[in-house]
Amino acid sequence: MNVGRGWRTIRPMSDTAPTTQVPRYLVAVIMERVTFTNRWATERWEAKGVVPDGAAFDKGERVIVQEERLTQVLFPGMTIRLRRDEAEGYYYNITSPQPKVFVMWRDDDGSARPVQLTVSYHEGARWMDSEAHVDGVPLPPELLPWIGAFVAEHYRPEPRKKVKYASNKDRGRMGHT
Repeated sequence: MNVGRGWRTIRPMSDTAPTTQVPRYLVAVIMERVTFTNRWATERWEAKGVVPDGAAFDKGERVIVQEERLTQVLFPGMTIRLRRDEAEGYYYNITSPQPKVFVMWRDDDGSARPVQLTVSYHEGARWMDSEAHVDGVPLPPELLPWIGAFVAEHYRPEPRKKVKYASNKDRGRMGHT
């Protein structure tokens, strides 16, 4: 919108706007099904890994391991997108001892299907808080430089705030001298 002289045109930005470049990386997710004999459950699904999605993968899911009690299914064509508002969560993830990709998945008629991926600790925690099926899998090492460059460009830590005390008496009781 134009507002008087000296103001510039402001356009709303969204992930779908053609002028907005959202950094993204194509990956394939490996989901694993383990069967067991138990009176309460007969199988367990979980995300087992994420691998870069190359031209070698076709667009459909396929079984890559089939054993008596173990099945692994590859789901190509998944996307990790980086957004500026999650830069702090990316920072905490890549500086942790074990960086992860968080995979949200849904039970689709007895089969697990990945729905969304993130490399933000904050977003992964929100998904877990909503009681969705979420698994953290090791972050492929080749993604670290890509995420690190994004964080370096977009993340600025909040400056530390000076602690204010009501009086000098409070300072001694708080363990500070």
